[in-house]
Amino acid sequence: MEGLSVSDANLVVYLPPSQSKNVSHAILRELSSLLFRYSETFDGVILAYAVNTPNKRGRILSGVHPYFAVGLQAKLLIFSPKPEMLLEGKVVKIVRESIHVIVLGFSSAIITNGDIRDEFRFKKKHGEGVYVSRYHKKHAIKVGTVIRFVVKSLDEEILHISGSLTPPHTGSARWLIKHFEDDKTSSGKRKEVEGELDMAERDTIDREALNKDHETKKTKKRKAAEDH
Repeated sequence: MEGLSVSDANLVVYLPPSQSKNVSHAILRELSSLLFRYSETFDGVILAYAVNTPNKRGRILSGVHPYFAVGLQAKLLIFSPKPEMLLEGKVVKIVRESIHVIVLGFSSAIITNGDIRDEFRFKKKHGEGVYVSRYHKKHAIKVGTVIRFVVKSLDEEILHISGSLTPPHTGSARWLIKHFEDDKTSSGKRKEVEGELDMAERDTIDREALNKDHETKKTKKRKAAEDH
């Protein structure tokens, strides 16, 4: 899925003197407070981190609050969805007006009916809303379906995504994967058959050339015998 990246970051954590006895614990607590929040510094949401051994030489900061700064290196997993990126999420609610999705278990997304291509039409099955393709009956979107959709925008404050199912490469992830593999398999078979036909054609041409050459030699020998 697009929008996920790993960043190597050099960080400085500011700690109060009361945390000086257990610096490592204090650092992890500070970093944990950054999780699942949008960070302007990293232009995305921090999902996870891995910290290298922090620098034990903390620098005391002068001022009213005598905090000390600890430098460290960390790897950060960042979720930074941008317009036109392709994301995957699980459908949690479907109504005629919209499809509601959860991405990575924490970020909500909505796709309104104006951003659902005409291929899909809304139906009610067993009291629940379903979007079904007009062209492929097995291509259906219902509650629990993992879908691929394109990002339109992101509200950083509430981590809410506005998405679209307008492009043809969006819809049920399972159906799209199967459809792509079938197309690839069919394409491979076509190329294999074409290759076999080409080989057969070349073999035919080679045999015809050999036969022609053989007939030419026989004709020459017959003429030579007649001349003698």
